[in-house]
Amino acid sequence: MNLFLYLTTVLIWGTTWIAIKLQLGVVPAPVSIAYRFWIAAAVLLACLVIARKTTWPPRAAWRYLLAQGFALFCCNFLCFYYASAHVPSGLVAVVFSTAPIWNAINGRLFLGRPVRPAVMGGAVLGLAGIALLFLPQMAGHWNDGGMLAGLALALLGTLCFSAGNLLSSRMQALGLTPMLTNTWAMFIGATMLTVLALALGMPFTFEPELRYVGSLLYLAIPGSVIGFTAYLLLVGRLGPDRAAYCTVLFPVVALTVSAVFEDYRWGAPAFAGLALVIGGNLLAFMPGRPAAPAAGTVPARG
Repeated sequence: MNLFLYLTTVLIWGTTWIAIKLQLGVVPAPVSIAYRFWIAAAVLLACLVIARKTTWPPRAAWRYLLAQGFALFCCNFLCFYYASAHVPSGLVAVVFSTAPIWNAINGRLFLGRPVRPAVMGGAVLGLAGIALLFLPQMAGHWNDGGMLAGLALALLGTLCFSAGNLLSSRMQALGLTPMLTNTWAMFIGATMLTVLALALGMPFTFEPELRYVGSLLYLAIPGSVIGFTAYLLLVGRLGPDRAAYCTVLFPVVALTVSAVFEDYRWGAPAFAGLALVIGGNLLAFMPGRPAAPAAGTVPARG
């Protein structure tokens, strides 16, 4: 099941980069993101009703839901949409691929979870691989005036993503399912985005073109309903640090799609980067060593 959830998340989120690119244009970014999560939340709520599952979270969960709605389904996406206007998409993907490191550090700081050396080592290998994958795309962009602002936004978006992971892990520890928490956190995020767009005077236009409608539905249902549910189930099953390592693989899938639709060319650095990413994955998922028995204790006999 872990492998199925992992591959589902990687394949879906690795292809959403193309769909997000198709969303940019006529409709303002906050409005498009709000549309996405209104649709996704409505679909999730319908699934809960049809399955006769609990549809209303307990009172103790609402503070976490509000925080997750803001961090994961509002601020995270706003940061990455606007970062993409200043930073090459490859570099944005590199910044986002630091999510496993932030999850491990934040899990240690706020939840007291130990940081496994294998996870950190795998993340470092994966990041090195991603850097090699995108090295040709990043060349010539470092002197761009908007680069620092874009990098700051991308980093803030990654930190918001990490915060959303930890909040989901906390709510799953309370016995709440990702389907229930995603439903209401997405409603909250969509509401915040709608209020923001209205406050800024952004028009709630809609582009009735197949390109826009198709990409919106793909982002809302596979990208949000299935993708976030699968990913946050992984967070509950594996922990935020190991689950977030799949973010390192998203750009690899995106590059494969780009090779078909955008004429991306694989070179020697890209193949070396792919090898590092795969090696980092294997390292991150190596089973940890069992704790040694304390001195003076006798091992239990079965």
